[in-house]
Amino acid sequence: MSRAGSDSSAARRRQHAAVFAALGDETRLALIATLASGESRSIAQLAGGAKITRQAITKHLRVLESAGVVHSVRAGRASLFGFDPAPVDELREYLSRVSEQWDQRLSRLRALVES
Repeated sequence: MSRAGSDSSAARRRQHAAVFAALGDETRLALIATLASGESRSIAQLAGGAKITRQAITKHLRVLESAGVVHSVRAGRASLFGFDPAPVDELREYLSRVSEQWDQRLSRLRALVES
């Protein structure tokens, strides 16, 4: 593999790791579930009914934004946050490829053991 390909692969792994880490928190998963409806929401809307402060919601949103899972746009004095499914879809494809590789390896092992 070329150096450029290796760098690209390493960058992709870092991005996958950032998304996994961002999704590895119960509060952030709840925020994603809310935003997955497709409607952008403000921090105040997301914090409504939550048991944590707006500041904590903001910190969680920044982690998700850094991982590329949410994006924000300014609307007057507020920021509206929306869900970007692309990084999650990419992870789903990655996990599907890994799962397929393991299935193939296990099939080969089974064939070897049973022969």
